[in-house]
Order: sequence, then structure tokens, then C-alpha cells
Amino acid sequence: MSYKYEYAGFWIRCGASIIDTLIMMLAIIPSAWIFYQGNYDLVFSTGLADQKASLWFDILVNYIFPFLYTILFWLYLGGTPGKRLMRLKVLDEKTGDKLTLGQSIIRYIGYIPSTLVFMLGFIWIAFDSKKQGWHDKMAKTVVVKEL
Repeated sequence: MSYKYEYAGFWIRCGASIIDTLIMMLAIIPSAWIFYQGNYDLVFSTGLADQKASLWFDILVNYIFPFLYTILFWLYLGGTPGKRLMRLKVLDEKTGDKLTLGQSIIRYIGYIPSTLVFMLGFIWIAFDSKKQGWHDKMAKTVVVKEL
């Protein structure tokens, strides 16, 4: 079966990111509510042991969960649920295949410089001929829209 693609631009990718953020919030907010028993102020008013537990929970939901969510969906489905709902795929720039684990990790880590420099790494997508952000260039990936 043959597929036709075009490079996915800034706004459709932005929409996919919003969808992914909402999906992650649906998982994170209820679990945080349960963990903190509806009172986030407990973090600051309890003993050190509770603060350590809170720290590990925060690391889990703010760093580990988004990392695994993103990497695993890139590896196994070619894109996160937000990207797939928008009919987008993240592919190897040269072969058009799904990403390798190495590419996925580089691409995810590439979000850091893309974000830190006034979001220029993401804005770059709007002006690049292949619609690549800095993170895409680092990992040698493209995001395409299935036609």
C-alpha cells in the first residue's frame, strides 16, 4: 500500500501538542489529587519523609511519565495520540521509517534547546523547508501529514 505525505506545519503540530497535553492531564490530575488527598499544601506542611515521597511523585508525573508517554508512542505508533489524531507521523528523515530508540531520545532531549531559546526551536518549524524544528534536525526526523 502506498501513502502520500506532506510535511506537517507549525499550527497542526501545535494542535497535536495541545491534544497530548490534555490527554496527559487526564492521567496526571486525578492521580495527583489522590496522592495529595486534595490538599497540595500538605507538601509544605508535613515532615521530611512526606516531602521526599512528594518529590518522587512530582518527578514521576512531571518528567518520567511524559518521557515514557512520548518515546513509547513514537516508537510503536509513529506518533503520540495527539499526532495520530491529527493524522501526523514522526519518521526518520532519510528512510521514512519509524524512529529508532536513539532518535526518539535525541528528539525528546532536543525539546530542551528548542524551548529554552524563546521557543525558537519550535517557531523554526514555520519557516523551515521541511517543517523541521531544532529537535527534528538534531534527531534527523520529519513530521508528516498523511494525505
